[in-house]
Amino acid sequence: PAGAAAAPLPEEDCMKLNPSFVGIALSSLLAIDLWASKRLGVCAAEGSAWGSARPLMKVIEVSGHGIPWLLGTFYGLCQSDSSAAREVLLNLLFALLLDLVMVAVVKGLIKRPRPTHNKMDMFVTISVDKYSFPSGHATRAALVCRFVLRHLVLAVPLRVLVVLWALIVSISRVMLGRHNMTDVLFGLLLGYALYGVVEHCWLSPATAPALFALW
Repeated sequence: PAGAAAAPLPEEDCMKLNPSFVGIALSSLLAIDLWASKRLGVCAAEGSAWGSARPLMKVIEVSGHGIPWLLGTFYGLCQSDSSAAREVLLNLLFALLLDLVMVAVVKGLIKRPRPTHNKMDMFVTISVDKYSFPSGHATRAALVCRFVLRHLVLAVPLRVLVVLWALIVSISRVMLGRHNMTDVLFGLLLGYALYGVVEHCWLSPATAPALFALW
């Protein structure tokens, strides 16, 4: 009817016209993340600023890849003749599998593409996923780091090397252009938290006798 008040805009349109402070802040942080990640991708290609260091970064990349860790842990589990060592290795295998599942789930939900300057050439393409958030290498590095420091008796210099390895693997993800900074930071937090899950669900002959009967 004439003179009637105009119908209110749908809520989603109002949000577009009047973006919230949180939305603006998140958009700004995302833009900063993308800009900084590209600037720090100094080994992303052979022609990059630190392109000559790319082979070394790729070696570091392999050291944090899931396939060597899974195969090495499984081999050690099969070859071990100590019940204590088998218990630790079985839980490490459980931790690595949990890491793969959780990272795959989060990546499938977020579906953030990898950085545009990424030059993926590690292993074969079938072993590399196309999503970026979070960094599986960073998640695995944090998880393995906490696990090793907790369950292996190491001298102080070796403990420092384990921590440095986790940090270098994580940093290499940005330097190679594989991930953005937030992918790595969230990956480290996720890996740190996943270790708590592993400790809470620790597998032992008392809690999982069927698994230990296999070895």
